[in-house]
Amino acid sequence: YAAYFDFRDVMDETEGIVKAAAKVVSDDGKVTYQGHEIDLGGDFKRITMVDSVKEKTGIDFSDESMTDDDAKKLADEHKVEYKPYWTKGHILNAFFEEFVEDTLIQPTFVYEYPVEVSPLAKRNKENPAMTDRFELYVDGSELANAFSELNDPIDQYERFENQLKEKELGNEEANEMDIDFVEALEYGMPPAGGMGMGIDRLVMLLTGSETIREVI
Repeated sequence: YAAYFDFRDVMDETEGIVKAAAKVVSDDGKVTYQGHEIDLGGDFKRITMVDSVKEKTGIDFSDESMTDDDAKKLADEHKVEYKPYWTKGHILNAFFEEFVEDTLIQPTFVYEYPVEVSPLAKRNKENPAMTDRFELYVDGSELANAFSELNDPIDQYERFENQLKEKELGNEEANEMDIDFVEALEYGMPPAGGMGMGIDRLVMLLTGSETIREVI
């Protein structure tokens, strides 16, 4: 975490961490993993989730006229499974997981995740349906998850309430209400950016290990 960082600052920091680690095992920042030559020394690609899905499927989830029912119809047409309570944001994320995730071999930052799947991330100012969140993908796997921290107690309380509703509807991964956290935000929290990285996955990548057990 870093106070007064937003997700773009954290993105730069994350890229720097991975590049520095790659230099330890490779002079040019290139490593070979599962048959792919992966360039960790160059600039990492950066793309929004909406644009990544549009690249692979031609579907533009930024279309404001698209309703939840429209999104479900598209899911049916593309054989993407979804829960009855899912909204457009959930389905965008499902399309990303189905059609994009496995194709991200070279290091790629995917950013602007839907609010529905990002209960702790700050909303994007230009598009409140999205959040200032990113994940770093390499070789089709998530390596890091990060966002501008949500420090608005009212918005955070409402997000927790929505998570509880999803839990009742069958979402086993939904967050519980954390009233102590909301109260702490009421006292005040500076703008901040935070990132969590799968160090074991990074070491697997850099050392050519095939299982996490080997690394641990």
